[in-house]
Amino acid sequence: MDAQHDVAVGTSLYDEAVREAERHKWIESQKQGRDLGELAIREWYRVHWPRYCRFRRMEHLHGRHRWREFEEDHFGRLCELLVSADSRVKWVLERVHQGLENLEILNRAIDQGLETDRIIEILTAIDVNRAHLDPIVI
Repeated sequence: MDAQHDVAVGTSLYDEAVREAERHKWIESQKQGRDLGELAIREWYRVHWPRYCRFRRMEHLHGRHRWREFEEDHFGRLCELLVSADSRVKWVLERVHQGLENLEILNRAIDQGLETDRIIEILTAIDVNRAHLDPIVI
C-alpha cells in the first residue's frame, strides 16, 4: 500500500498497537537479558492501551493522522472548534490531554462556575469516549 492511499483510507490503530507492543517487548526483554514473550505484550496492553487509544483519537480529531477505527467525518473536527477562539474549547482540551474523562471535566466546569451547556457541546463534538476501544490482546 502506498503512503498516499494510506492517508486517504487511514492506518489501523490495532496494527500500529501490535508494533508498539512488540517494540515494548523487545526493549523490556533487552533490559532483562531474556525474551519476556507474551508477558511483555500483555503488560503493554494493560499499562498503555487506554492512553494510546486516547492519544490516537486526538491525533485523528486534530487532523494529524487518519485512523481507520475512528469516524471519517471526525477527522480534523477540532479545526472548526479551535477556529472559534472559544476559551472553553482550550479549557476542555487541556483536561482531555490530562486524561480526564467527560464526567470529571464536567464536574470541574461546575466547580469553576463555567457554562455547562457549552462544555457539554464541546465534549460531544470531541467525543473522547470513542477512544475506549477493546484491545485485541489482554
